[in-house]
Amino acid sequence: MPREYDLYVFDWDGTLSDSAAHIVTSIQASARDLGLPVPSDYDSRHIIGLGLQDALGMLFPDLSPDRYRDVAERYKVHYLAGETQLSLFEGVAPGLRTAQAAGRLLAVATGKSRRGLDRALETTGLREFFAASRCADEGFAKPHPDMLEYLLDHLGVAADRALMIGDTTHDVEMAHGARMDSVAVTYGAHDPGKLARSRPTYTVHSPRELWQWLNPGA
Repeated sequence: MPREYDLYVFDWDGTLSDSAAHIVTSIQASARDLGLPVPSDYDSRHIIGLGLQDALGMLFPDLSPDRYRDVAERYKVHYLAGETQLSLFEGVAPGLRTAQAAGRLLAVATGKSRRGLDRALETTGLREFFAASRCADEGFAKPHPDMLEYLLDHLGVAADRALMIGDTTHDVEMAHGARMDSVAVTYGAHDPGKLARSRPTYTVHSPRELWQWLNPGA
C-alpha cells in the first residue's frame, strides 16, 4: 500500500492513453515519407515522452535542424490520422474519479504540446479531473524537472507529498530531479528492465494494478 500523497501527477501517452504503438508507427511512417532511415521499434519507444525537437534529435542525429520541421509535419499528419482511434487504458476514468473524491489533486505532465493535450482532454472527457497540467512546449521538456516544479508551485504542494506516475525512464528521472517519489508502469512505452534501472520508488505492471494501488480500499 502506498504512503499518503496529496498530488498525483500523470504522464499521458502510455500511462493514461494506450497510444505508444500508434506513436511508434507514426514516427516510422514519417521517416519513410521523407526517405530517412526508419527507426526501430525500440528506438522509437525510447523517445516517447520527450519534447518533439529532443525526440527528433535523438532519432535522426545526422539530420540538419532545418529538416526537423519536415519530419514533425509528417509525424503530425500520421498521428492525427489515427488519433480518434486511440483509447484510454482500462479503468482510467473511474480511477481518476475515485482519487479525486478521496481529496487528491490530480495533474498531467506530458511531452505532448499544449494543443495536443487540450485536444486529448476534450476527446476523452477527462479535463474535469485535473487541477493543472504542463506540456513540453511550455518550458523545459522531460527529463528536466521543470514541469513538476511548476505544478508543485502552482498547486502549493510540497515535493514529498506528490507522486509522479509514468511509463518511461524520462518520467522517473524527472521525478528524481524534482525530489518526488515515482510509480513506473510497465505496460507502456519502456520495458520493465529499462524502467528498473531508472530506480522508480514503486513499480506496477497493469492498469488494474495501478488503480488498485493508487486507490487502496476503493
